[in-house]
Amino acid sequence: MVFLNGQFLPLEEARVPVLDRGFIFGDGVYELVPVYSRVAFRLEEHLARLERSLHETRIRNPYSRPQWSDILYRVVDAQPFEDQGVYFQITRGVARRDHSFPKDAQPTVFMMSNPLVTPPVEAVQNGVAAVSAQDYRWLRCDIKSISLIGNCLLRQLSSEAGAAETILLRDGKLTEASASNVFLVKQGVILSPPKTNLILPGITYDVVLELARAGGMPLELREVAEAELRGADEIWLTSSSKEVIAVVSLDSRPVGAGRPGPLFARMHALYQDFKQKVMRAGKREAISA
Repeated sequence: MVFLNGQFLPLEEARVPVLDRGFIFGDGVYELVPVYSRVAFRLEEHLARLERSLHETRIRNPYSRPQWSDILYRVVDAQPFEDQGVYFQITRGVARRDHSFPKDAQPTVFMMSNPLVTPPVEAVQNGVAAVSAQDYRWLRCDIKSISLIGNCLLRQLSSEAGAAETILLRDGKLTEASASNVFLVKQGVILSPPKTNLILPGITYDVVLELARAGGMPLELREVAEAELRGADEIWLTSSSKEVIAVVSLDSRPVGAGRPGPLFARMHALYQDFKQKVMRAGKREAISA
């Protein structure tokens, strides 16, 4: 069962008019909320990010946070699986094709849920390969826009290379990956670019930062030069579905020793412990040292 414009109905019955601006222009935003044991993880943070994306694109938010929560849990409860990834998007609505915003269009709201697929044990133990590419996307990557053709083209590069991700560089600096945030380790220090308009503010990114700080792991948020990326001892990818995964090969060259490093092992253990104690606990808890 999915949700579409106020109705709960089977996926095969969901229909959107061809003049919807999401179809015509990619004029919309989206969220993906991980659900563990049927409880949405950090729903308030995801809804805050959604509200920001809607505000920045000037799309009217059709629901309050309690209403969003109610819709999400009705979709979750209708699924047979415990761990889920709830995807929802809001477009500006249906209107004649004109680049200017329509004055009276009603936002189109769609929500569905699928099983949450996390990395297999082999990927965690052995790490994954990645390739690099120039980040040619637009300058508002902080908006979670449904206009993802740039991300798709960049992800296809790694797909065709048999790699898990494409790590992106802009003006000689690391930004993120096609569908992940990126961390690296150099001489025992965890490095990652800070949140800017060039990077999507990841919820898992925030969790990793909190776990690192609580665990007393050296951490620096700053610009990361391409040379630092290529000379890193460890590289990690983070996202709701990837959780935390180690990159052991970049552009067919080994990262560090060519296997997941010691700080990755520690962070992965911290993340899994947090996942069991907090994500599956059905409540929002702050991380404390």
